[in-house]
Amino acid sequence: MSVVVFGVNHRTSPLALLERLTIAEDALPKTIYGLMARPNIREAVVLSTCNRTEVYAVAEKFHGAYGDLRDFFCDLGGFTAEELAPHFYSQHDEAAVAHLFQVAAGLESAVLGESEILGQVRGAWERSQREGGARSTLNLLFRHALETGKRARNETSIGRHTSSVSHAAVEMVRDVLGGIEGLTVLVVGAGEMGEGVTRALADAGVGRVLVANRTIAKAEALADRVNGTVIEFFRLGETLPQADVVVTCTGAGGLVIDTEAVESTMAQRDGRPLFVIDIAVPRDVDAAVGDIDGVTLMDLDDLRDWAARGQELRAAEAAAVRGIVTEEVERYVLESTARQAAPLIAQLHERAEAVRAAEVVRHRSKMESLDEDQRAVVESVTRGIVAKLLHDLSVRLKDDAGTPRGERNAAAVRDLFDLH
Repeated sequence: MSVVVFGVNHRTSPLALLERLTIAEDALPKTIYGLMARPNIREAVVLSTCNRTEVYAVAEKFHGAYGDLRDFFCDLGGFTAEELAPHFYSQHDEAAVAHLFQVAAGLESAVLGESEILGQVRGAWERSQREGGARSTLNLLFRHALETGKRARNETSIGRHTSSVSHAAVEMVRDVLGGIEGLTVLVVGAGEMGEGVTRALADAGVGRVLVANRTIAKAEALADRVNGTVIEFFRLGETLPQADVVVTCTGAGGLVIDTEAVESTMAQRDGRPLFVIDIAVPRDVDAAVGDIDGVTLMDLDDLRDWAARGQELRAAEAAAVRGIVTEEVERYVLESTARQAAPLIAQLHERAEAVRAAEVVRHRSKMESLDEDQRAVVESVTRGIVAKLLHDLSVRLKDDAGTPRGERNAAAVRDLFDLH
């Protein structure tokens, strides 16, 4: 068996391709179920964010799993294998472990060190647990990944300065417009990304925050937290003229703002410019909106390019984080290999206990004269002898697990004690 990762991300794929491979949150349970039904996959966790879609799996056979997951991604995006190949990556065993730990630590993010990815990794794992996709192997892997991400942020400065896509968006507004104080900002979408952007905007001192969302209760809850104003979603078009900045981050899966709405808006603004940031995947805003006079439209690709200019501030910390990742991969491998020996050790102790118990029963007639306390002493002494005899052997099997010597010792123990 191997731990494998297959996926695409913002470094390997253009935004247009990522859009086609994004998995909506309500489709994830069915996706996990479908992956688990494939013959070469024993466990699966799906991580789908605006920057990546990845599947972490426990594979019965690597090449079989490769084919299963390649076909899954092709079906998901409507690609041929040849179209997907330049953008698709796969890793297995320690390389796959290191990749996940780097993701959790923020090293693979568009905004180096961003904080949101750690919660996204946790959410993906917890969802897979609920759906039966994550069991012993991936539970161990993702527990270590979260510990790695926490260490990276606690022990280095990787998360300082711009630490999330939300904060990068706010800083980009400030940089492009020369300031943010007093502006009216319309945030479309009240999910995780929308909440992050809205809070960052409020903290930055904007004049007014308007929140629109299809589910009005979510918009109300978010607006209450920042003293904002709720906009009913069907009034989005008539609200656009009020905004200086529009940030869209819905999970609608299609266009929310089209050219007609923005052209109507600009006709009412007396030349006042409009700045639109579309950080949804798939995109919420028609790309043609950027061609309208007075409108500046930026999307995730623009945001990533902008954020890259500030990465030098955290580049030195990245080396320290990579050191943490290396340490955590080693720790994971040690714990993982130790767990591989656990079933054999348990079998060994069960066999020894069965022999001990059988001998006590065989000599029961000779112990009829013993009272209850004396029989308890016999039980305790014989159990203690077995435990001491097996202690050193158990420790050796655990310490040598995952090495050639460990494999030889394990095979010898199975043969000698007839364990299968």
